[in-house]
Amino acid sequence: MKDVDLRAIPPLSLPYAQLRFAKDEEGNLKVFDDLRKKFVVLTPEEFVRQNFTAWLRQDYGYPASLMANEVEINLNNTRKRCDTIVYGPDCKPLMILEYKAPDVEITQGTFDQIVRYNRELKARYLVVSNGLRHYCCIVDYNNDSYNFIPKIPNFQEAKGLPGVN
Repeated sequence: MKDVDLRAIPPLSLPYAQLRFAKDEEGNLKVFDDLRKKFVVLTPEEFVRQNFTAWLRQDYGYPASLMANEVEINLNNTRKRCDTIVYGPDCKPLMILEYKAPDVEITQGTFDQIVRYNRELKARYLVVSNGLRHYCCIVDYNNDSYNFIPKIPNFQEAKGLPGVN
């Protein structure tokens, strides 16, 4: 894999996190994932993930202890990986996040993918981001649908308690 030139990634529409980088023995650029506690190959999608999860922790109050990256799930006897899952205080999935590289357009297919994952996980919120545009939906299980909401809720709001700004 070629090194990712960070200058080639367009500016994201979220704050940049203080990320740690290193190169492996083959010269691949890696980034330290605080949630997985290891260095992972840096791709444009990974750059979005690292900045987005840091944003959720720092600005929205999501505890790192209730977040996990690259979570394997079994979907129709096929192994899939959710980009990020945020768990509630009850340890059940609260939010599923799907990331795309900044140059990848978010389409209906992206939402279809996260909805398929959610059939298994039954989270309350679905978030999709390419680092430039972010979409958040709340799942309506009574009507088997999801509705877009104007912003990502902070952790207090998401877990159903009065929000704090």
